[in-house]
Amino acid sequence: MMQQEYSSKPLPIRFFTALSVLLPCFVFFSLPAHADPDQSPDVLPAKQIESFSMDIAKKHGRSQKEVYDLLKQAQIQPSILSAIARPAEKKPWHEYRKLFLNHARIKGGVKFMAQHKQTLDRTESIYGVPPEIITAIIGVETRYGKNKGGYRTIDALATLAFAYPPRSSFFKRELENFLLLVEEQNFDALQLKGSYAGAMGIPQFMPSSYRHYGVDLDGDGVSALIDSTEDAIGSVAYYLQRHGWKRGAPVAWKINQIGDAAQAAIYAEQGSKPSLTFEQIQALKIDISPNVLGETTDPWALLQLEKAPDSLEYWIGHDNFYVITRYNHSILYAMAVFQLAESLKGS
Repeated sequence: MMQQEYSSKPLPIRFFTALSVLLPCFVFFSLPAHADPDQSPDVLPAKQIESFSMDIAKKHGRSQKEVYDLLKQAQIQPSILSAIARPAEKKPWHEYRKLFLNHARIKGGVKFMAQHKQTLDRTESIYGVPPEIITAIIGVETRYGKNKGGYRTIDALATLAFAYPPRSSFFKRELENFLLLVEEQNFDALQLKGSYAGAMGIPQFMPSSYRHYGVDLDGDGVSALIDSTEDAIGSVAYYLQRHGWKRGAPVAWKINQIGDAAQAAIYAEQGSKPSLTFEQIQALKIDISPNVLGETTDPWALLQLEKAPDSLEYWIGHDNFYVITRYNHSILYAMAVFQLAESLKGS
């Protein structure tokens, strides 16, 4: 999608509707956290927000005072710093899986697919992403739109931009995109809420993704990811398509048995991006059914998961599995989405 040009008009505080986009969406935080009332917020460092607001004013032709006055109303939330230090994706697979592969999540997904069948089918025809994959992502992110997060987005982004040095640069960019987004969408910057990482709406898009990958699928003139399920469905599919989703291609296959576990562990360290040839996978002496390896000359990735304490399972992942990790960089996340999607497809 083409980048927008921005005028030099002042930055208003009031806005409401939506364009749309996603991060690794982004998005690499899949469990929206909620504010802890027992932890007191703190004020932002004045010198840092003054410097940041001056940069925004210079870069985008905005009023430095209005940006500064808006950011002064944000608060550092200690509970956000606690949440980012213990993301769900650090759990072992056998614990993480239970969060999303359960009766309630599957039942909710079946209902969601039935309610939005026409939209999901239309979206697949446009972008090539199956309904169950779109549904599973929305199911993992927000329980099908029921849990969009309880933190003020401006607090989440400001906290991580100015009080979380390991990823300060990333979150400053997201805060910059948030300020542009609220202007473009006429949002109320102080009322928007989302995850502890600043992801928003039904599909939990980060501000940069919200601005660049959202689509107006319902045709009302705006891409409203906060409250339009139709736009959210279209935007998830568009995000995946733009990141390389291959229509009709496989996602992942489970390996029943593997002969060379030592070499498999080495290959698994290479991550989810497909790089292994047919010959390399075959040399591991694997048992897989159906035997899909010979059906494509495309590379594969070897995925290693802890199915129980001291017990491993292996999968081979295709390009589409890697695409899901562009939404959230965790292999656990992508596998949860895939397995939930498979459960929904079979229900």
